[in-house]
Amino acid sequence: MDATHLRALQAPLKETYKQTPGAALVTLKARGRLDDAKIACKVETGRALAVAGLHPATGGTGAELCSGDMLLEALVACAGVTLKAVATALEIPLRDAVVRAEGDLDFRGTLGVDRAAPVGFRAIRLAFDLDTDAPQEKIDALLKLTERYCVVFQSLNHRPELSVTANRTAVASK
Repeated sequence: MDATHLRALQAPLKETYKQTPGAALVTLKARGRLDDAKIACKVETGRALAVAGLHPATGGTGAELCSGDMLLEALVACAGVTLKAVATALEIPLRDAVVRAEGDLDFRGTLGVDRAAPVGFRAIRLAFDLDTDAPQEKIDALLKLTERYCVVFQSLNHRPELSVTANRTAVASK
């Protein structure tokens, strides 16, 4: 896809969102069901079932997906798509690009071993390996705009309002 095609795809959406801001508000959803036999959650992805379980550092076998890994994978996916869209829009040629994310966890917090240890990532690093001849100022703009428009990066960077509820209900049979 080239910049002209991308702009043509997005132009009517942008116009609609300018004229009717409420049309831009979309609620994304995720759903999972607890596994009966093991400590795991079966997450519906729309394409396949992803079974998440305990990380080996918390007693898991490693056979199931780790939700921390899934968070980093979501960041890589979003940053990669955003980078490609921005590079396309700015007409920055990329022969190849690899997106990497890594994060540091202290499992003492997750396991309740040390109340002072944080639960969750203490640091996340996002990196891009770019095969391009673009000048550094174009690469700087590419990274700045990718960071600005990556939904997952911005959600991690600027904590959204969070809430948790529990509803007592009879769950339909599987």
